[in-house]
Formats: sequence, C-alpha cells, structure tokens
Amino acid sequence: MKTQFKKDKKHVLSLDVQRIQETPEETTMKKLIALIMALMLTLSLFACGGKKSDDSEKIYTATVSISCKVLLEEENYNSLPPEKQMMVPEDGIILAPVEVKFAEGDSAFDILQQVTRENKIHLEFSESPLYESAYIEGINNLYELDCGDLSGWMICINGEFPNYGSSNCFFEDGSTVEWMYTCDLGQDVGDTID
Repeated sequence: MKTQFKKDKKHVLSLDVQRIQETPEETTMKKLIALIMALMLTLSLFACGGKKSDDSEKIYTATVSISCKVLLEEENYNSLPPEKQMMVPEDGIILAPVEVKFAEGDSAFDILQQVTRENKIHLEFSESPLYESAYIEGINNLYELDCGDLSGWMICINGEFPNYGSSNCFFEDGSTVEWMYTCDLGQDVGDTID
C-alpha cells in the first residue's frame, strides 16, 4: 500500500491510499512466512508440554530408609575412629522409613539421590563405567572401610539383597528399599553369602 498526504482546497490533510500490485515473488514470500510461523507455533505447543493428560507418566511409590544400626553394637562402635562415632545417630537411623514417589525407569540409585537431597543427608558415590553403575562410598559421612575391611553400604529391596549395583536395581510400586551399613559383608544385616 502506498499512502500519500495531500492538502485539499480547504487546507485540510486528506489521505489518498493507492493499492500497489504485489509481484508473484512477494506473494510467494508472504505465503512462505505464514507457513513457517504456523509450523513454529505447532512445534512450540509440543515443546511446552502439549501432551494430553492421559499420556502423562504414572507415578509409583516406595518406602525408603537408611540405617546404620549395626554400628550401635559396642564392638563395631569402638572400632570406628572417634570423628566417625559422632556421625552415628543415637538410634542408628539416618532416615526413618519415608514414602517416596518415583517414575517407571527410576533406579534405586536415582531414588537414593532424591531422598538424600530432599533430607539434606550427605551422599558420596563413584561411577563405574565397567559395570555401568554407581558405587555408594558414603552416606551421612559414614564410609566403606570405616568399621573394618568388610564394612560398607548395602541395599535390601523387599527383603532381598541384590548382587549388582544400585543403578541397575529397579523395583515395583509399593516396594520397600532399605540402605544398611554393614560391618561384615552383609551377614550382620541379614544377607547370606551364596
């Protein structure tokens, strides 16, 4: 459109609008721009969570606890360095059983990270590329080998002690997940060596 201002006989400005013909290239360009804008709008709907509510992930729950009760036994407690003895809670419970929500595909390690972060509990681990899993080195500043050569952290899921890393431990809705400190390769917390 072309707009021109003119003065008429009464010295008042008037508007004279003339329509200018578009070239075929300009018409094509406008259509292309409109198509691109429509495509961007559609993509932004998907990027912003344009899923239907019935497509959402199902949420599961598990009961998680962290305990070092075995360290309350006099022999075990006395074998700890003095600076570690003060890390042992009076009742041996670092985290009382708590219900945790998780999604399908979350591992025991994922959930341990979640509960320690939410409850401000110290957690230290290392990644093992060979086994594609995380190794729990310490929880609440209590580490493997703090109470002897056979001490460290173990996981018990629904009464069973898996013999693989927590990154590879998956469980069902309603499971009980217990992290326990052991001073005897698990025999003192109910694991049996096969």
